[in-house]
Amino acid sequence: MSTDPAFERLLEYVEAELAFATSHYNTSYLDRRVSSRMRRTGSDSYEEYFELLRSEADEQRALLDSLSINVTGFFRNPDVWEGIRDVLRTLTERHESVHIWSAACADGREPYSLSMLAHDDDQIDESSIHILATDISEPALETARERTYTESRTVDLGDQLEFLNDYHRYVDHDPSNETYRVRESVARPITFDRHDLINGEAKSGFDLVICRNLFIYIDNAYKQSMLETIARSLRADGYLVIGKAETIPPTLKSAFAITDGRLRIYQREGPVGISMNSESTN
Repeated sequence: MSTDPAFERLLEYVEAELAFATSHYNTSYLDRRVSSRMRRTGSDSYEEYFELLRSEADEQRALLDSLSINVTGFFRNPDVWEGIRDVLRTLTERHESVHIWSAACADGREPYSLSMLAHDDDQIDESSIHILATDISEPALETARERTYTESRTVDLGDQLEFLNDYHRYVDHDPSNETYRVRESVARPITFDRHDLINGEAKSGFDLVICRNLFIYIDNAYKQSMLETIARSLRADGYLVIGKAETIPPTLKSAFAITDGRLRIYQREGPVGISMNSESTN
């Protein structure tokens, strides 16, 4: 973990001038991402890279894209998705309209997985599902809106989609260039929008919030305020799904009942701290 003063100045610049809240993230994570950009640009020191960053708008965009956490996949952790299936079945039985927030959605594969699951399961009324998918990264959101994903040496998209019995009903596969394009019918219930979960306002009226594998990168001092924002965005009986390696802070445990501790599925039940302003799901 770096303590180089030039590295600290670089992080201060990114937060103050590029509006990315570096102070909320683990230093080791930030150092890995910055060091990766240094290697790609041939910079030999933090100071040299800092000078490049201040003078090159393209590198500013590249670093912000690198800092944005966009590790994702279709139906990542299939056992969790079986738990989400049960939640969606319950919600569509209870409500005529079900509002879901996919927070920190990266390139869109999580919200598309939600929509495909709703369409694929006979016990889920897909016409009642409305999904808001947000991320801090505009490039990631652009990829999500384009609905086209390319296979790589390390990612087998077909294997990810095998969670469904017949994913070809929802995704068109072009073997000639190994691309997978999500169909319009799957995209229809989803709205993509930019939202900064660290600095952004709470929302309201959601029946389910999914925010997985973000908090493992966040400093402990800031996890609670982010989870409070999410909690205030949920209806009184709404559900929350976080990453399998993540936990609810002890000070917030009274706000959530455990639905499935192993899968990290919770249900909102108690009050959450000091009141905050909120905006609608629209």
